[in-house]
Amino acid sequence: MAEPGVRASHAAASARSCLVCAISVLVVIALGLASRRFPALVPDVLGKYPGDALWTVMVFFIWAALLPRQAAWRLAAWALATSFAVEFFQLVQAPWAVALRSSTLGRLALGTTFGWTDLIAYTVGAAIAWLADALLFARQRFRKA
Repeated sequence: MAEPGVRASHAAASARSCLVCAISVLVVIALGLASRRFPALVPDVLGKYPGDALWTVMVFFIWAALLPRQAAWRLAAWALATSFAVEFFQLVQAPWAVALRSSTLGRLALGTTFGWTDLIAYTVGAAIAWLADALLFARQRFRKA
C-alpha cells in the first residue's frame, strides 16, 4: 500500500535500487559491445540494431540510477528523448562535433552517422527497458505494497 499522499506509481518506483541500476548499466554496456564485437551472435537480419536498442536501455538505467523514484514510463520517455537527441546531433557536422565523435569513446557514446531506422531501434530499446525495469523491481514493489 502506498504511503498517504504518495501516488502508487511513485511509491512503486521508490523500490528501484541504484546499485541494481548501476549493475544493469554495466551488463548492458557489455552486451552492446559484444553485439558489435561479435556480430555472429546477432541474427544477420537485425544487423547493428540490437546495439542501438541496448544503448537506449543503458540510458534508461542511467536515468533510473540518477532519479530512482521516477515512474518507469517517465524514465523510458527520457531515455528515448536522450537517444533521439544524440541521433539528431549526428547531423551536426561542425569541425568540433566531428572531432568529438572521432575518438573511440565519442563514437560509442555519440555515434557517427544519422539513420532514421536507428530511431526505431531506440524506441524498441525504451520499451525493453521499461519491461526490464518492471521485471527487475517487481518483487521489491510487491513486498512494499
